[in-house]
Amino acid sequence: MDSKLPSSVRSTLLELFGQIEREFENLYIENLELRREIETLNERLAAEGQAIDGAELSKGQLKTKASHSTSQLSQKLKTTYKASTSKIVSSFKTTTSRAVCQLVKEYIGHRDGIWDVSVARTQPVVLGTASADHTALLWSIETGRCLVKYSGHVGSVNSIKFHPSEQLALTASGDQTAHIWSYAVQLPTPQPIADTTQQICGEDEVECSDKDEPDVDADVSSDCPTIRVPLTSLKSHQGVVIAADWLVGGKQAVTASWDRTANLFDVETAELVHSLTGHDQELTHCCTHPTQRLVVTSSRDTTFRLWDFRDPSIHSVNVFQGHTDTVTSAVFTVGDNVVSGSDDRTVKVWDLRNMRSPIATIRTDSAINRINVCVGQKIIALPHDNRQVRLFDMSGVRLARLPRSSRQGHRRMVCCSAWSEDHPMCNLFTCGFDRQAIGWSINIPALLQEK
Repeated sequence: MDSKLPSSVRSTLLELFGQIEREFENLYIENLELRREIETLNERLAAEGQAIDGAELSKGQLKTKASHSTSQLSQKLKTTYKASTSKIVSSFKTTTSRAVCQLVKEYIGHRDGIWDVSVARTQPVVLGTASADHTALLWSIETGRCLVKYSGHVGSVNSIKFHPSEQLALTASGDQTAHIWSYAVQLPTPQPIADTTQQICGEDEVECSDKDEPDVDADVSSDCPTIRVPLTSLKSHQGVVIAADWLVGGKQAVTASWDRTANLFDVETAELVHSLTGHDQELTHCCTHPTQRLVVTSSRDTTFRLWDFRDPSIHSVNVFQGHTDTVTSAVFTVGDNVVSGSDDRTVKVWDLRNMRSPIATIRTDSAINRINVCVGQKIIALPHDNRQVRLFDMSGVRLARLPRSSRQGHRRMVCCSAWSEDHPMCNLFTCGFDRQAIGWSINIPALLQEK
């Protein structure tokens, strides 16, 4: 009988039923293996019982031993069932992720993990990455080609931020400094984008070894211009500078350090304007407001602090408490909101006018690293220790999870995310310990429609 369904709907249904069949086939195989394991456990239990009888132990001890083994077996069955069921459920969620989240480009060239990723705010729009290999690289978003290498630091480069209106980059480093350096790039001609939809294999967790990481034996950055000397070096910290950012207007910069302080510098003179003290442990991140003279710093002391420089004669500070572990980052959104992420596996949305308690809390299954908010659409990207990247709205509703498999996505901890709302090809970038950055195309209207 001819179907009246549109061909696109039919193909989607066939794909879904194919996924269901494959999942149940895998589940059937797992059940057979589990059944064999149960038989082995029963034989072992029987053997233990005989050995115990030989030792002439009491029936009570035998009962305790058997009860303990049975409990372990029961728990194993529950765990296996839960894991198998989760796989089936995740296969349905993958359909949504495929439609709205697609991997577009990989940026491979660093020789160590990438801590930070950022997108230029002026033309030409380029991608910047900061790596533990002591370099920062600038990339063509369209071609994935390295355009500039910065090698002025003698320690890990922990963050990179672009000036709001000039071709300047600000990098923070483990060498206890932050550098401001100028770049001039010419974008190469874009090549046709390869169809990556067939490469998306779903969200199943696949264990990957080191040999599965990107091959960087060929130094892709060796052919691009290298900048070795900064325009300005910001010095005053007594420990690792973990992050740095430009204040609105770009005439001042703020740095955050493991020496438990944040420093505000004059960019032109490199002079220290304010030293921001108060955190009890190492700082992990700093972020500036896009339109106001506000700074937020996060710390291992489980708090983040809001510093207000709108009045030049005084600066005030507010302390936000609510996390139970290291606050890995806190970032501004539009209006009066701040979003904070933590190693306690939660993300909290705060109203700056009422800092007593968060207005929304997102609970996850893994520690959260440097988050980023799509300001126009108010979507939060959460990079996790467990290699996943999840998208939520500001009210805490989960929207999607970026596809990840053995053939694509991050193979190690995801360290950072960055939105680029105006770029036509990629609007979300991620980076991680697997030494690569990834550009994603997120169909935001479809994402919000399916919410």
